[in-house]
Amino acid sequence: MPSYTVTVATGSQWFAGTDDYIIYAEVLKKMNCIVLLVIDLSFYLDFLQGSVDSYDVNVTEDLGEIQLVKIEKRKYWVHDDWYCKYITVKTPGGEYVEFPCYRWVTDDKEIVLRDGKARLPQNDKTRLAKQHRRKELETRQKLYRWKEWHPGFPMSIDANAHKELPRDIQFDSEKGVDFILNYTKAIENLYVNRFMHMFQSSWSDFADFERIFVRISNTISEYVMQHWQEDFMFGYQFLNGCNPVIIKKCTALPEKFPVTHEMVELCLERNLTLEEEIKEGNVYIADYEMLEDVTPNSTDPCTIQYLAAPICLLYKNSENKILPIAIQLGQIPGENNPIFLPSDAKYDWILAKIWVRSSDFHIHQTVTHLLRTHLISEVFGIAMFRQLPAVHPIFKLLIPHVRFTIAINTKAREQLICECGLFDKANATGGGGHVQLVQRAMKDFTYQSMIFPEAIKLREMESQEELPYFFYRDDGMRVWEVVKRFVTDVVNIYYDSDESVQNDEEIQAFVKDVSVFGMQDTENSGFPKTIKTLEKLIEYLTVVIFTASAQHAAVNFGQYDWCSWIPNSPPTMRRPPPTEKGVTTIEFIIESLPDRGRSCWHLGAVWALSQFQENELFLGMYPDEHFIEKPVKQAMARFRKNLDEVASIIKERNKNKKLPYYYFSPDRVPNSVAV
Repeated sequence: MPSYTVTVATGSQWFAGTDDYIIYAEVLKKMNCIVLLVIDLSFYLDFLQGSVDSYDVNVTEDLGEIQLVKIEKRKYWVHDDWYCKYITVKTPGGEYVEFPCYRWVTDDKEIVLRDGKARLPQNDKTRLAKQHRRKELETRQKLYRWKEWHPGFPMSIDANAHKELPRDIQFDSEKGVDFILNYTKAIENLYVNRFMHMFQSSWSDFADFERIFVRISNTISEYVMQHWQEDFMFGYQFLNGCNPVIIKKCTALPEKFPVTHEMVELCLERNLTLEEEIKEGNVYIADYEMLEDVTPNSTDPCTIQYLAAPICLLYKNSENKILPIAIQLGQIPGENNPIFLPSDAKYDWILAKIWVRSSDFHIHQTVTHLLRTHLISEVFGIAMFRQLPAVHPIFKLLIPHVRFTIAINTKAREQLICECGLFDKANATGGGGHVQLVQRAMKDFTYQSMIFPEAIKLREMESQEELPYFFYRDDGMRVWEVVKRFVTDVVNIYYDSDESVQNDEEIQAFVKDVSVFGMQDTENSGFPKTIKTLEKLIEYLTVVIFTASAQHAAVNFGQYDWCSWIPNSPPTMRRPPPTEKGVTTIEFIIESLPDRGRSCWHLGAVWALSQFQENELFLGMYPDEHFIEKPVKQAMARFRKNLDEVASIIKERNKNKKLPYYYFSPDRVPNSVAV
């Protein structure tokens, strides 16, 4: 009598086990007919957290090819969700058939699994296989619905709270990503809660900020504290700080920024005029025009807050250091908008730089971080769930890179960036300014700017010879190429020609959903609505994975390093930008900087946002085996090997550096946007 062995694996995360009844069924292909075999496992009462349970099933004859597995869950006492990792079936001949699951079975529901071999839609020939794909997507499209959170934003998931999300994309423990709890914990851990009762009082001087810095300094943040007033530190952050995406080569001075050679002559080192230095490629510019006329936070009637839209000119000196040489704090030149220079009075120049750093913080948080990593990754994730069934190889490739992204964004909309949320407590762009910024940034958001090498070229900063210390560029290029190689390996396993890409109706629907619905068909965005070649498919998938992993890591996990010293990245300013020179005092600067309470909230925020998730999965770590094919597993092994080589290069370069750059190091790059 033939005997089959059915093995069922339960997840190891919190509450993964169940006391409910589990019923297992196979759909078999025998003699060109569909045969259903049902096995009731309910009497076993197994399926404990982390368990792997096996069951022998005797049948009267060989069952033939097993196509599908169905799992049903029935209530025992109360509904008890169950997380199934996978099911395997060992045939009488010793062959193993794997059925990856990696999802929750909730309520009195059932799920139907295909065997683990990835297939393109055009490769499924039977009615049963096609029907399974179609039904899975129909079910998903009812669960994963688009919703516009604010006009002009990328579309997001149709859920008002984390608990409303489909169970498969919720955090295992919602408490772990509760922003209010995390901020409270951060403030307690940083030992700054003793200052909270003095919420609106100013600090006494710069040294006074050190009183909340004792418990929080690390190698980089302490170095920032010691050197933040120096021009080299100010310039260095444009290349390798939290927001290394604003600076670009200056090919011509804009009319709105009338800097003359005479103004900056003392800063130039090559006996060239300013115009000649520009032609030689030694001058760079950072323009915060996007902040012009953004409404400052007015949620606290007791504290007036201010924003500025500065322009900063930077110079590469003979030592290849980037130094500021001129700062204008508004977009319209005039007598009340002077151009500040290094030759000005000490406090005039310091305050001008502080205003630039504050403006940089706002663009970083709202555009570079929120929009260009969090929100766009959510768009990719929703479209993936809506258009790619679990059997599709690209679903299997992308699923680790959207892990918890929709959940963290939903939690942020629920607690952090919502009206009267935590973002309003300490940020000058709170109270609606952050919404205005995202809406403005969306008008210029292009697909090309998400292709890392192209983004660097758009700023004319690709030359290592011209900028030898641009580690964000160098490490980013290394990781981009490694990710692209991995994507190429996987894509070439399943697609053999451009025509096979064009004939994949599911991948075409995925790309179209991103562009037309997710990005709301934004004019001139360049997001493709169709993909016609292998090359473009590889590029597109590299963008998705790189953005969710490496790019997010590069602009997120340095927040504590660079922003915890308040004068270096003020989240708000309590005095307007100066309109004349020679009147700024140390007292005026201190009164301009955030008060004690907002400083504490800011510290809690950048600390919490810079922490990895518990049990973080870093780039190249794929514990859930969605792929079962040996060639893909070999590609994953090569991927990990190449990532290890990049990590070694970065580690070696950072040896003995006072300012190590490690944000792109693969062992510090989570797979997905999850914090």
